[in-house]
Amino acid sequence: MNPPQPSTTAGARHGERPVCLWAPRAWLPEGWRERVLLRIGADGCWAEVSTGVSQPPPGTHVLDAPLLPGLVNAHSHAFQRAFAGLAERRETVADDFWSWRDRMYRVAQRVTPEQLSAIAAQLYVELLRGGYTEVCDFHYLQHDVDGRPYGDSHGEPSSAAANTDPLALSWALADAAEQAGLGLTLLPVLYERAGFGEIGLRPDQARFALDAQGVWRAAERINRAGRCGVRAGVAIHSLRAAAPASIHHLRELASDFTGPIHIHVAEQAAELADCLAATGARPMAWLAREGLLDPRWQLIHATHSEPAEIDAVAASGAGVVLCPSTEANLGDGLSDLPGWLAAGVPLTIGSDSHVTRNWREELRWLDYGQRLLYRQRNVSAAPQLGLPSTAERLYKRVQAGSAAAAGLRRWGLVAGARADALLADPLDPALLGMPASRWLDALVFSSPGRPWSDVMVAGRWVISDSRHPHTEAIARRFDAAMQTLWADD
Repeated sequence: MNPPQPSTTAGARHGERPVCLWAPRAWLPEGWRERVLLRIGADGCWAEVSTGVSQPPPGTHVLDAPLLPGLVNAHSHAFQRAFAGLAERRETVADDFWSWRDRMYRVAQRVTPEQLSAIAAQLYVELLRGGYTEVCDFHYLQHDVDGRPYGDSHGEPSSAAANTDPLALSWALADAAEQAGLGLTLLPVLYERAGFGEIGLRPDQARFALDAQGVWRAAERINRAGRCGVRAGVAIHSLRAAAPASIHHLRELASDFTGPIHIHVAEQAAELADCLAATGARPMAWLAREGLLDPRWQLIHATHSEPAEIDAVAASGAGVVLCPSTEANLGDGLSDLPGWLAAGVPLTIGSDSHVTRNWREELRWLDYGQRLLYRQRNVSAAPQLGLPSTAERLYKRVQAGSAAAAGLRRWGLVAGARADALLADPLDPALLGMPASRWLDALVFSSPGRPWSDVMVAGRWVISDSRHPHTEAIARRFDAAMQTLWADD
């Protein structure tokens, strides 16, 4: 049966909030469904999602390509977009995560709120083009370049230029998200020491200093500000960067908090050795032993794990955020993806340092890494569970884990979730001639593909006909910020 002819293209008017969409094929939690009608409520959430609707109501926006939900980018350091591509040379005998980190600090020590806003706006438009409609920014860049807090002010600033506010850099990210049209979960970070057994931070980490009380105050202020599309959770940089007493204090402050709690954990083998020496336990085992984990917790990377740790995380309901492109770029190692999948642990993905800004590439390399490790194909597929498609199994899992990672109630093309969606380009070479049942396989594993034709966030088209209205202005600001940051390189 041929679908109705489009009454208007999805991207006819940028920023428009249509009342209803009709898609010939859409990805719902159970997989592809045909002739799907989606009604958007006044609150920017899906009010109704119905399948098998042959004749859409008058005035419906009839789409001509498959519709999919966006993804939550569950781990981002926005300022590191300014460093992407600038650490791909080795001038010394060895190069690893720790030498990369020391070079990355050059950006962290210099960037201003105005520059951060320009960098983040460019990043956030790129993330939209890459299919993300929400980003969780793990925000540990807090203070002025000299390490002192930005001065206090009364009320909430209206722009990132208000650098007298202690949260100037947080508002810079919020401004960027608003300009781009991307949802933002800000995660102020507990960061108080340079490593296990250390007292205080190194001079090049002075901008990161924030104790448990400061994290909690920052999250409260961000949530109280009520900025459209912006909410706050809390984060702990890592076990090496926060004392046990401070982690417990933050957990106590957040005892009635329903938002997310993120932490870097078990990313590096050296961190495991240091944690064992300092605490007598591996990082994830320590978190479980201390009774800290619950479904609000998101364990970033979780690269180095043992089966008992996976079982403990699964029992707690905590989620894991995998960042395959960054973990590969930094030489972190490969996570036990089959173990996490088998245990039913909620999974999401993040672009972290932003060397890649497209979720299709993240999912592709999530499985490619396992293929190289095991010398097998389609490692993440599970035909014994009725899940023969690698792309579909991974996409379903990260969709299912997205709401908790971002502190949202629901996620996807379901009633009550925010009305976010991606419209595939019908002329994408990856889809040409492909059976409809294999579209997701092709979108993920046949590359390079075109960016998403149209992107919706909270019921409004923020990218229409492959165009974001602020692309040129945002690019100019980003280029100017980069020219200043790297003028003497």
